Amino acid sequence: MRKAWITLAALATTLAVGVPLAQAQEGITVGGHVGFVLPLVTRTNGQWINNTADQFSIGFPVGITFKGSGRMAFDFEFIPFINTARPRQTTLTVHPGLVWSLGHGWGAGARLAFDVNASSWGFTPLVNHSWPIKKDHSFFKAYFIEADLPVRFSRPAGGPATDPVTFAMHFGLGF
Repeated sequence: MRKAWITLAALATTLAVGVPLAQAQEGITVGGHVGFVLPLVTRTNGQWINNTADQFSIGFPVGITFKGSGRMAFDFEFIPFINTARPRQTTLTVHPGLVWSLGHGWGAGARLAFDVNASSWGFTPLVNHSWPIKKDHSFFKAYFIEADLPVRFSRPAGGPATDPVTFAMHFGLGF
């Protein structure tokens, strides 16, 4: 647990220093998003798992986005997950990635994934669509839906290696 807090403190410090530096660069904007993600179905060890019925879990992604004048943005996301399967678990995924604007509210990208205090890592391809919020003085600028395909490589000490692939839906608000 101590290792997780040290990692979070280091990342928070990096973000706190990086935001003013990014804003100082001409043409770079800083935004972010909040939401929730629902893993729907997982394929692992030759079996399908219905995540909503058999092993319910929910994540609450929070991200900070740095975007320049082009189509690409760097998005740094943290996802605390709550898994209700026995034994109940709470995990944290550090999820940096790149997202490209495809136009007309569509985006596509990929993220790296590092599960804190776990022996798994991987990547997550994604496709999203956003719609602007038309209020002039709203903190939130858009709402979005995103399809994710998390691929993980799990190598626990003394346990079997697994490579689960999950289909998940992410819903949120961008600012």
